[in-house]
Amino acid sequence: MDKDKVEDGVVVSIEYTLHVDGEQLDTSDGQGPLQFLAGHGNIVPGLENEMSGMKIGESKKVVVQPVDGYGEFDEKAFMSVPRDQFPKDLPLDVDTELTVRDDEGQGRYARVESIEGDNVRLDFNHPLAGAELHFNVKVIALREPTDEELEHGHVHEGGHHH
Repeated sequence: MDKDKVEDGVVVSIEYTLHVDGEQLDTSDGQGPLQFLAGHGNIVPGLENEMSGMKIGESKKVVVQPVDGYGEFDEKAFMSVPRDQFPKDLPLDVDTELTVRDDEGQGRYARVESIEGDNVRLDFNHPLAGAELHFNVKVIALREPTDEELEHGHVHEGGHHH
């Protein structure tokens, strides 16, 4: 049974571009549409909310504020870590991006903000924290999720992960 509009529990395929400060940061062009399972937090909430009810072939411009996107910039999301806590063979430069495991083993994005002597200062803010996100989206397909997708809360079939 085909779905006729975007609603929770539907797998949505979209073509999109993302602009921040007038610069294109991301697009589905050339890599095929992005698929996500609506209502499961696969994409930023502000975009998902605005797409509710859209039909196939419909396009929309959506502006997402930081609070509904990647969050506000957090001045406290910094940490200084001694250089010897990192693998010796890991090249560390300002703006190096890494995944840091927390105590629960969850991977968290971090970026090297500065290196002072033997200390490396990490910024845990998402690169787009505090950014106003300008999306152009077009719904190109809607389908029922498989049982497995529903169970896992995200799309399996050849989608890329963001």
